[in-house]
Amino acid sequence: MKKYIKIIILGVLLSFVYTSCSDDFTKVDPIGLINEDDFLTTDDEAESVIYGIYDIMAWNYNRPWHSAYFLKVLPGDCANAAGGNSGDQSQLQQIDDFEHVADNPSITGVWEGYYKTIGLANVLIEKLEASDLSSKDKFIAEAKFLRAYSYFELVTLFGDVPLRITTPQTIDEFGLARSPKSEVYAQIESDLDAAINGLPVNGAKSQPFRVSKEVAQAVLGKVYLFQEKYGDAAIEFANVISSNAFDLEPNFADVWETSTEHGIESLFELSFVSTEQYDWGNFPWGGRPESNIHAQLMGPRGDGIFDVAAIGIANGWGFNLPTSKIGLAYDDEGDTVRKGATVISEEELIAAGGSVTPPDSGIHDYEGYVRLKYVTKTQDTDGPINELNYGVNWRLLRYADVLLMAAEAYHKNNEDGKALIELNKVRDRAGLDDITATGSALFDAIVKERQLELAFEGQRFWDLVRWGMADAELSSYGYQSKHQLYPIPTNEISRNSLISPEDQNPGY
Repeated sequence: MKKYIKIIILGVLLSFVYTSCSDDFTKVDPIGLINEDDFLTTDDEAESVIYGIYDIMAWNYNRPWHSAYFLKVLPGDCANAAGGNSGDQSQLQQIDDFEHVADNPSITGVWEGYYKTIGLANVLIEKLEASDLSSKDKFIAEAKFLRAYSYFELVTLFGDVPLRITTPQTIDEFGLARSPKSEVYAQIESDLDAAINGLPVNGAKSQPFRVSKEVAQAVLGKVYLFQEKYGDAAIEFANVISSNAFDLEPNFADVWETSTEHGIESLFELSFVSTEQYDWGNFPWGGRPESNIHAQLMGPRGDGIFDVAAIGIANGWGFNLPTSKIGLAYDDEGDTVRKGATVISEEELIAAGGSVTPPDSGIHDYEGYVRLKYVTKTQDTDGPINELNYGVNWRLLRYADVLLMAAEAYHKNNEDGKALIELNKVRDRAGLDDITATGSALFDAIVKERQLELAFEGQRFWDLVRWGMADAELSSYGYQSKHQLYPIPTNEISRNSLISPEDQNPGY
């Protein structure tokens, strides 16, 4: 999205961008003198706020060093936190090792980021619903999608969460109790229904980064799937598939190229740019960079440790190294296509002309593999300091994921024939034989397929949790039952009079 417009959110609107419980709205310096009553009366003004909502979502995935991406990837079994040592970005090391507590700054930052997104969406929805703007319905539909998506992320990460769909007018209105998951899901479904009815079809979108009707249908299908409403989920996924709005990229390795951003396989992604010309003096550390600094954070570590120039990638700061478990999973399946675009073993790296030179202290969290998905490529960045100017987009929802979720929904709805059709579309691209199994063997195949197709995309852990498989797959990493949810942040409990320490998620 930032490839198309640079975002400026007006002070009059920033005054309403809140965490779930905060007094930040009393401490905003206004930008210009704008009459709030006269704002949001034109398409351009409404569109600027929509851009702002996308912008906050992108910031929540790129807040140094508190990315929602890391919160979704690190608890799974495909990546180790790694970095320079066990104390490097300790908040991420704690999440990776299942040692996190309620004042973890990355958990707190992501919580706040989602509520800021929701807050701005609420402002736009309320003001437009009360306005005479003739085109308001399309903007409301888009804002409701973005609010629903943020609440879906929150309820997945934290369980019961404060459900706010109106803008507080006084400080006394900020306190809000946790709502049961069922109520949050009901609001998500309502918002997504409104989005489906109001958003344009994919071919009629005004800009590539913006969501369409089919994206809302896919997310609603996922929401149903996570609630085990398999028949409803199957209907929504079928709507997306039959629309022909999306397709698989012919070559799996192309999915993460900058040339395919917002392409045929991408339903929803967050955009960044490589054109800001950041250097060590002007990079907005702690602020809102337009480049994707986490791409650099995840590149294979330099310092003479990983020599990866021979395979065409650049060094980074060494986070999210693959586990041996995911590397061996590709080998066990004979999946050379996806392995070749996702991970490379040390032996394969050396055979290709690279090298690995561990320091005397060893390489923290290294298990013999280097990640290739979302890897640091010089063509994805620009000077004057390449490390600070990666323009890699986060893919939040891909068509391959839709097909695999459809396969799961069909299987759980006793429609194994349909499940096999969607599952084998994904396997065919990977050059693997079709699955013909039914029953529990088919489910096992879907589980394996999601592991291999979606590695490093933030799906694995939450899949294992909802399937009841997390203990079996992750206990050796330190997982306990309490870790199926993150803790409610300490500062939310301390600021919110309607959430007490006793309301904390169990075990924290």
